[in-house]
Amino acid sequence: MARFCSLYSSSSGNCTYIGSSQGGILVDIGVSAKKTEEALKRIGIDPSVISAIFVTHEHTDHINGIRVFASRYGTRVYASEGTLIGMEEAGTMSGKFPAYVMPSAGVEENGMFIKAFKTPHDSRESTGYTIVTPDSKRIAISTDLGTVTDTVMNAIYGSDLILLESNHDRGMLQNGPYPFFLKERILSDHGHLSNEACAQTAVKLLESGTTRFVLGHLSKENNLPSLAYETTKASMTLAGATENIDYLLSVAGDLNSMIAL
Repeated sequence: MARFCSLYSSSSGNCTYIGSSQGGILVDIGVSAKKTEEALKRIGIDPSVISAIFVTHEHTDHINGIRVFASRYGTRVYASEGTLIGMEEAGTMSGKFPAYVMPSAGVEENGMFIKAFKTPHDSRESTGYTIVTPDSKRIAISTDLGTVTDTVMNAIYGSDLILLESNHDRGMLQNGPYPFFLKERILSDHGHLSNEACAQTAVKLLESGTTRFVLGHLSKENNLPSLAYETTKASMTLAGATENIDYLLSVAGDLNSMIAL
């Protein structure tokens, strides 16, 4: 049985745990190594069983704790070539740990098969990840994307569980204190996914057989967990689906409950 847990998910820091009976992996470490270790221990996971970290892109809220954590445990780090260059420029690669360009064919870690897919974001070469567990469950991590391209949809379609970005409420963002250029960046096709765009994507995924939805990477300034949740739930209801019967919906935060698959 595989397990999934959002350790941290916000514009301040992101880190996701996926594990099997053989061990676990992390997608991003955007908080300190100490906070990551504490979060893992609180869900009963020894940090030493994390065999690999898969990095989505080089922004600070996704790489902040990688250098210390990976150096301490000798954890393998995988990322796109562009992301590794960005991490090098940020000083993250100055630690002592093995780092690899993510193979296009994917890699196996702890009985899980992990594959990257390209995402549209204002970074060097951002990616999302799909994970196939030992018992053939499919998990997708898809955050930090301005729009859901065909490439993204093809990768995440049919997942059993997805961590899907629901970054901002458009009204809150447009009427909020952010400068115009930052609002334009977030709203662009290389920015972040809105609650409405997330909800539309969730309905398509529901039709593909996805039953577990975790909404992630919420902006603390331009969103509310209740808004993200209700926006997706309303779209599901309009599509004729009933929560807790046809699907399960939650909002990622800091140290969410473990989900067993």
